[in-house]
Amino acid sequence: MTLTACASGGGDAGSGDDKPLTLWTFKQTHATALEKTAEDFKAKTGITVKVQAITPDDAFVTKTQAAAKTGDFPDLLEVHSRGEDFTFGAAGLLENLADKITPEWDKNYLESVRNEGTVTAADFKSSQETGSKIAGVEEGQRLSVPLTIGTFGIVYANKERLAAAGITEAPKTWEDFIAALDAVKKTNPDNGGVTIGLKSPSTGLEWLMQPMGFGELGKEPFEALFKDDKSKNWSSANGTKVLSEYNKITPYWMPGSQTLDIDQADLSFAQGKSSFLVGGTFTLSFLHQNGFDTDNLMTFPVPPPADGAVTDLALAPFSLTGLSLSSASKNKDAALKFIEFVSEPENAKKFSTNALDLAPVDLGADPSTEVGPVLGAMMAAFGEAGPNTYNPGDTSYRPNQYDPGDVGALLMNMTPLAQTDPAQTGAKMAELIDSYWATQKG
Repeated sequence: MTLTACASGGGDAGSGDDKPLTLWTFKQTHATALEKTAEDFKAKTGITVKVQAITPDDAFVTKTQAAAKTGDFPDLLEVHSRGEDFTFGAAGLLENLADKITPEWDKNYLESVRNEGTVTAADFKSSQETGSKIAGVEEGQRLSVPLTIGTFGIVYANKERLAAAGITEAPKTWEDFIAALDAVKKTNPDNGGVTIGLKSPSTGLEWLMQPMGFGELGKEPFEALFKDDKSKNWSSANGTKVLSEYNKITPYWMPGSQTLDIDQADLSFAQGKSSFLVGGTFTLSFLHQNGFDTDNLMTFPVPPPADGAVTDLALAPFSLTGLSLSSASKNKDAALKFIEFVSEPENAKKFSTNALDLAPVDLGADPSTEVGPVLGAMMAAFGEAGPNTYNPGDTSYRPNQYDPGDVGALLMNMTPLAQTDPAQTGAKMAELIDSYWATQKG
């Protein structure tokens, strides 16, 4: 993406807090919640914030690219964390917030995600590589602050169908999960299966298999699967063990899952064509938007095997989306006030409830009292960094050129396509990952 920093910002040419702010988001499910936050903000400050949803993601990127060239860039943007914040920031389109956010303001954010949106030493090093999409960022720049957090590896299940099959509690182990799939499939042979957006092959790999594999092996042996040590990588006994366990899901895929993108898979669950769906915390708002009764949901994190190394598996949250400030905005003081307002715990809780998404603030010992039982149950699965917490946002143990889509495609050949067995799959995955390491090492 080639961008130039010529945007005049904000649409309105005036300056000062009395001028309306403009905010663009790529998430329709967040637009209404942001508008309600904007209403509260106006009631407190008198400042108007005009929210515009631009969907789908491709249209958002196209419009922001055009706005960067024509000078119609908004004051504020909701961005993918470590996505548009870095690419737009690299082009000089975003304000560096590092010296704008006070320590008191910063404390609003959960410590585990507080520094999201900040260019790390590793990010800066990556920006120096040939062809980097973030060439131009500087270490220490803070290009966004968290708006929503979450994680992958959340299973959504149709509570009524589970109850009809005799299941009233969320599975705690991988074996319980497979047993639940089997029971529901028997009572609902046509629509009792599980789906995920396998048209993007990384989903099966990263959202379902990897959390289970982390629980099976533990942190260090799991990360060793992605190294080039043949005694520990995917071609090893540990690799075959994890893949064999994962392969047990094969009989329960909803037919055609491999042809569905993420939205199509989510929609198939919302329409009752499957009884289980694997996604992330962010999936909830999409299901609600498409008519699924959230009271009919049972949610739980992908569970570990009963005999796994980690029996109390937790999931680490990371920032999914953030708020960024245009470097060319003529209303920067007002825009900063809005960003801080959104971060204040009471306002963040309201946003969570309205958006059916998780804000990056502490919701207390029982999150369900603040944001309802479904969001609360998902947030209860979060854990602090440690040996029992799987962090899908941590890619430090993988080679730089690692492509989860290509690795995931090899996994798809095993399940759901049943073209390779676990040992063959592990050998092919190891061969591909070895090639990434070889390229990196020169």
